[in-house]
Amino acid sequence: MANPTVADYLLHRLRAWGVDHVFGYPGDGINGILAAWTRTGNDPVFVQSRHEEMSAFEAVGYAKFTGRPGVCTATSGPGAIHLLNGLYDAKLDHVPVVAIVGQTDRSAMGGSYQQEVDLHTLYKDVASAFVETVTVPEQLPNVLDRAMRTAIAYRTPTAVIIHGDVQELEYSPPGHEFKMVPSSVGFDRPRIAPDDDAIRRAAEILNAGNKVAMLVGSGARGARAQLEQVADLLGAGVAKALLGKDVLSDELPWVTGSIGLLGTRPTHEMMTGCDTLLIVGSSLPYSQFLPEYDQARCVQIDIDPNMIGMRYPNEVNLVADATAALDALIPLLHRKEDRSWREGIEQNVQRWWQLMGQQAEVETEFVNPLRMFAEASPRLPDDAIVTADSGSAANWYARQLRFRGDMRGSLSGTLATMGPAVPYGIGAKFGQPDRPVVAFAGDGAMQMNGMAELITIQRYWQQWADPRLVVAIIHNNDLNQVTWEMRAMGGAPKFAESQSLPDVDYAAFARGLGLGGETVKSSDEMGAAWDRALAADRPTVLDVCTDPDMPPIPPHATWEQFTDVAKAVLAGDENRWGFVKQGVKTKLQEYLPGNDR
Repeated sequence: MANPTVADYLLHRLRAWGVDHVFGYPGDGINGILAAWTRTGNDPVFVQSRHEEMSAFEAVGYAKFTGRPGVCTATSGPGAIHLLNGLYDAKLDHVPVVAIVGQTDRSAMGGSYQQEVDLHTLYKDVASAFVETVTVPEQLPNVLDRAMRTAIAYRTPTAVIIHGDVQELEYSPPGHEFKMVPSSVGFDRPRIAPDDDAIRRAAEILNAGNKVAMLVGSGARGARAQLEQVADLLGAGVAKALLGKDVLSDELPWVTGSIGLLGTRPTHEMMTGCDTLLIVGSSLPYSQFLPEYDQARCVQIDIDPNMIGMRYPNEVNLVADATAALDALIPLLHRKEDRSWREGIEQNVQRWWQLMGQQAEVETEFVNPLRMFAEASPRLPDDAIVTADSGSAANWYARQLRFRGDMRGSLSGTLATMGPAVPYGIGAKFGQPDRPVVAFAGDGAMQMNGMAELITIQRYWQQWADPRLVVAIIHNNDLNQVTWEMRAMGGAPKFAESQSLPDVDYAAFARGLGLGGETVKSSDEMGAAWDRALAADRPTVLDVCTDPDMPPIPPHATWEQFTDVAKAVLAGDENRWGFVKQGVKTKLQEYLPGNDR
């Protein structure tokens, strides 16, 4: 082989970092890199999406479900611009992703040339931790290594920009001389130990409490055994931030489920009744769902000093690895003999799941969307990976699915952008090809980008050890979450011009690609459809025709608020709710609690 080019060395360096897949879309701004890919025999594997935004989402999904950095690539100008939404998703959910983007040749810079965009300015926010342009070959190792290390260390997106002409230059390493910056591959993550005095003060607070609540997030993943032991010692219930849904099993009787806008009633009861709060690996932005500020003493554990102590007036802000902190805390905790607080939480949790089951059984004109999720929940394999879109899919993902075993799950937690469920699922399949994946997508998200990514699935699925990737579509021809938000918060009726969607036969589209495709129009058909999809020999689309009038009344509300909201709909309060069909009134009457408890 001739002397390697900068692009050749780029791919070599990525392999040295253990990168096995790069999600991208071609363009002449990265032609030099694409040519190098040809010379490597496609190593690392180039995964071609249908759009650069999907490449970024796929990199995010890969990173979320493997714990390794995701890598995406795009051409100069429009390609680099298209990556942004997925990269912001990575930034807001604290996920390591490295973007490698092309740039106009150096000789054309400053000349208003085709696709010349000031990428440093464009990327300075989303990749604020590290963004740099490679202008000479000797610069490449240091820039790429710093991008990888920074992404991993700070769980954030970074960007490497390479001019088109630089990609094709002969590579030469940095020399042992002035103005050269040598570099090396690798990053051994530290286990950040807690401060002994902080651990002692935290234990004193937790031991003094009589009604302890815990909130865990994605930062507590990997500390399952320690969380269970701490909860047992403290007689605590545990709520989960949405991104931490897979941290603890929902089959544990004292796990109260989600918190926040998509939270559960037992979580609300626990947070309003506790006198002590322990937060581990979560930075839930909605402080109004935490206890009143003068109600509870609080200890927070987080590895990131930038994200600690800003949601609640904590007494101890303990910066440490969650596992290390809990290991140090456990010997100092006293087992609480009075278990009445824990017993009350378990009763509330049991009652909650009964209510969720009742709501899923409500008869509707089309498939009850809650039934769609409720029938899936017990059928999901214990090693399933579950993704969900924003909107209605997130509602039922949070409230109806009971995670257990080694299930993993995620969605766009903080950016709450539309459309990541399917590309997340694709990224998950490349990262974990031997695990089944289920993606819950709204029909709006499918029309926005999911249908195109079915083509990506069709192209690659036979490479996966386990071919199962089920895309379950909430097909109601309505941008349903916004429709209900308009009714509930805006006091406005549905604006059909903005909310109604064209009717599409998604199952037929999937079958046309050679994938599995099944249309479900009745709630009673739902269970059997899940059985077939999860046993299929290829990826499958479940096109579920759901009822748009099943309202997502917030379960975190008090029973009085719940009843008040329901009565407002039943009364047809046009000023508050807008136009509501008679069918909604009937459904609400069926599951409205008989009393305010």
